[in-house]
Amino acid sequence: MPKMKTRRAAAKRYSLTGGGKVKYKKQGLRHILTKKAAKRKRHLRHGGILNAAEEARAKRLLPYG
Repeated sequence: MPKMKTRRAAAKRYSLTGGGKVKYKKQGLRHILTKKAAKRKRHLRHGGILNAAEEARAKRLLPYG
């Protein structure tokens, strides 16, 4: 059986933690930053963890994690 292909778009957006959770970078920190509060920008710097429903969908796109 041939190797499964990884969806490259998903591989660029998601990464897996050691425990198998799916980590992503939060949106909203690329441009138009002047109107956003410093607290909001500070919280956006940290990655987020996908919830269970979206995690299952993302893991299908990343067969080899």
